[in-house]
Amino acid sequence: MIRVLREYRSFDRGVQVLLLNQLGIYLGFFMLLPYLSLYLSATLGLAGWAVGLILGARNFAQQGMFLIGGTITDRLGYRIPVIAGCALRTAGFTLLGIVSTVPALLLAAVVTGLAGALFTPAVRVGLARESGPRRIEAFALSNIVYRIGAFAGPLLGLALIALSFRIACLSSALVFALLTLMQIRTLPAEHIEASRGRVLHDVREVGSNPKLILFSLAMVGAYVLSFQIYLALPIEARLIAGANGAILVALLFVLSATLALTSQFRITDWCRHKFGPFRSLPVGVTLLTMAFLPPALPPTILGRTFDYVPLLVSCALLALGTIIVFPFEMDTIIVLSRNRLVATHYGLYSTIVGIGILVGNLFTGTVLSWARTADLPTLPWLGLALVGAICALGLRLQNIAQSEPDPC
Repeated sequence: MIRVLREYRSFDRGVQVLLLNQLGIYLGFFMLLPYLSLYLSATLGLAGWAVGLILGARNFAQQGMFLIGGTITDRLGYRIPVIAGCALRTAGFTLLGIVSTVPALLLAAVVTGLAGALFTPAVRVGLARESGPRRIEAFALSNIVYRIGAFAGPLLGLALIALSFRIACLSSALVFALLTLMQIRTLPAEHIEASRGRVLHDVREVGSNPKLILFSLAMVGAYVLSFQIYLALPIEARLIAGANGAILVALLFVLSATLALTSQFRITDWCRHKFGPFRSLPVGVTLLTMAFLPPALPPTILGRTFDYVPLLVSCALLALGTIIVFPFEMDTIIVLSRNRLVATHYGLYSTIVGIGILVGNLFTGTVLSWARTADLPTLPWLGLALVGAICALGLRLQNIAQSEPDPC
């Protein structure tokens, strides 16, 4: 933790403010999202396919619409999209707390996702611009901030969920409302030259980058796997812990955050020197793949008393895989963009990934429900592991590392 604070203080004010704003974004987000699948499946009684569709729609609206957020950022800078995105998420979380039908929940999920499509690429581009040659360290610190939000948010959300899901939603909306007002006053003025080219011309230019397209396709599997901490793991936690499922979900996020806080910089430094930025990615995806093997173990191996252990191991491996992947993933996109239209590159990349997440979550939610009915509980976990193995192989076959410059 001491090194985290030291690294944070070593950056200038622009990076510090962006990281503090990210902390507020993640805190409000994680007060709610870890319990959304539990609320949809247990409280509202929705089928697995409906839960997967709603969660996937939220991710598609965010990941898939990053292209819009990216082009806006390239033209207006990062300040305006960050503020507008937080205001929109205030509306989305408010709506999520007062509706209960599938169409209305889909609308709320889409609004919430669109908010992220505005502020996420803007914050990432802002960090890259403000941190200069130290962008890998800035992205590593960003992942730690993410994990702090993932640590504190679920604990606060757990207390609010005990009152009602609606209170949790409205409380999260209040966080984003306050954050919107704070960012209007605190985000620094920018000194950048916005893109003046036509939008379609810029999109075509970015879309003609074959290495970006191949990289995006390979990373779809990594995102589908990492997202299962919000879908498959909470559903499994409810099956294992019953009425105490929300407590087990909170424990999973605490474990994930603790690993990031205690090991992010050490792991990032070690991987960068051992493998290099791009070659670290398949290493991280391999850990994501391995995360789905423990839940596939037959329950009789550990006994009913230790049903929760495979889930905790799975969560730990997911966290370690994400710790490795995130800083180098973000840096690779900048390398591929050659520092031109960076936000639009982020946008197209995330649009491709978002489509994959939508399809992957809908399929995963459907298979989870079907596998329980068919008494084949290990099938979804093995299927997810196979997806990760294909993704890791796809990354290993790419040659981005041959031409990537030293970011430091």
